[in-house]
Amino acid sequence: MIAELIYPAKDIVGESLVWDYLRKRLLWVDIIGKTIHAFDPVAGNHREWDTPDFVTSIGLRKDGGAIVAFTKTICLWDYGDEFTQLAAVEPDRPGNRLNEGVVGPDGAFWCGTMQNNIAPDGQPLDITEDAGQLYRCTSDGQLIRLSNDLFGISNTFIWTDDGCLITADTLKNEIYRYAVDPETGRLSDRRIILSNFKRGLPDGSAIDAKGFIWNCRVVGGSCLVRFRPGHRIESVIDLPCSWPTSCAFGGDKLDTLFVTSARFTMEDEHLQAHPQEGGLYAVRPGVTGLPCHRFG
Repeated sequence: MIAELIYPAKDIVGESLVWDYLRKRLLWVDIIGKTIHAFDPVAGNHREWDTPDFVTSIGLRKDGGAIVAFTKTICLWDYGDEFTQLAAVEPDRPGNRLNEGVVGPDGAFWCGTMQNNIAPDGQPLDITEDAGQLYRCTSDGQLIRLSNDLFGISNTFIWTDDGCLITADTLKNEIYRYAVDPETGRLSDRRIILSNFKRGLPDGSAIDAKGFIWNCRVVGGSCLVRFRPGHRIESVIDLPCSWPTSCAFGGDKLDTLFVTSARFTMEDEHLQAHPQEGGLYAVRPGVTGLPCHRFG
């Protein structure tokens, strides 16, 4: 399987990729570039919107719009110039920011925080503590903290057929499985299902129709890994980028796996030799995925 660069976005931190099957396009964000992208992989049409703040994640709504997270807020967006705030996240913790955010099968927006690692000018800041936690935001703006566990960098939200949540801590190089209370969403019984894989660190993930998880290996991992919760890694797909960040199945048959990437902290010399860093990629993995969930 060979991954192909399909759009040279040159994102600083491309993230939160989702396939809009109604509009037949991909949506994703460049966190530090303060940009939301839309791309039709068949026609090759690309559109982007500037955002007023670092934009950390995006999901689709049942009413046709989108839900967008910034550093401290979750907003509704209708593909125009205005973002309508739905919820504030950790307003009492100014040193934290939102990171991963995904719409779950319950129609809520599940998101995680972390100690802020981005200066106002977009330069990197050191992470000195595990300060992130996981939350669930419903359509009425109610925000619920899901557990007391702390994360260095919260990443990945995947739901299994048996109702469990798969999530990760990038800094610890660990992927977890949680039991989920079906009434409240509260998490319990955390178990490590993948740890210490030697290539990179875990970032965003997708799940295929057979129940296997595809995880992007950021920070030099240059690959995707496919595994089933509780089992060994089944396959590894090499990618022509150093920092793959998020992935989503798309296309009419959901048989293409699209991947975003980042060029954050990379030296100019490396970027001159590898201008494809931060691009959008596509690979045909030989399996199909599942449609994304919608908020509301």
